[in-house]
Amino acid sequence: MTEGLEIGPTEWGGSVGVGPWPGPWPTDPRYDPELLADGDRRNVVDRYRYWTLEAIVADLDRRRHPFHVAIENFEHDLNIGTVVRTANAFLAAEVHVVGRRRWNRRGAMVTDRYQHLRHHTDIEALLAHAAGESLAVVAVDNGPGAVPLETADLPRRSLLLFGQEGPGLTPAARDGAELTVSIAQFGSTRSLNAGVAAGIAMHAWVRQHAGLTGADLPN
Repeated sequence: MTEGLEIGPTEWGGSVGVGPWPGPWPTDPRYDPELLADGDRRNVVDRYRYWTLEAIVADLDRRRHPFHVAIENFEHDLNIGTVVRTANAFLAAEVHVVGRRRWNRRGAMVTDRYQHLRHHTDIEALLAHAAGESLAVVAVDNGPGAVPLETADLPRRSLLLFGQEGPGLTPAARDGAELTVSIAQFGSTRSLNAGVAAGIAMHAWVRQHAGLTGADLPN
């Protein structure tokens, strides 16, 4: 919890967040004087209320998980914002965008300020980066040769690779992966939304590898 303050409901006076700091201000340099004076209406967990952006990122960096997420972006995929927001929620080390540099950030809901992002011009550049960082490339695709995500052992240092909505992963991306996993589906649709698939895969990694006790949790 935030020092010297007991956070109550996340709404006050009709606004999301908390109002101005009551009482004497804390001296901890992580606190932002402007937020202390005006209130903090950002979508952040209680632990980070009134903290500066830089302080929050520094604390997240101290706890980030060793998995990365990548998505191909050759047709301006609108799911990238959702992937970034989910990667922030699961504390991914980095999100990689392959192809077009520009993407619609509205879906990220400002979480791109807290999440490390990296751009690669093509899949070959991404694969080279993964090799240099000793990241196992795990393609998430429901094509031939995929093993069920539900029973797969995901490498701890993973790069979870997703194709864009519609065409899915390019052949070069599938060929460059050392493991391909598919998400079990039971209905009539052929594929899942890319943002949804990314969330499922990240949660599968968390279930296998993340510390879920005490100090690793932000709340």
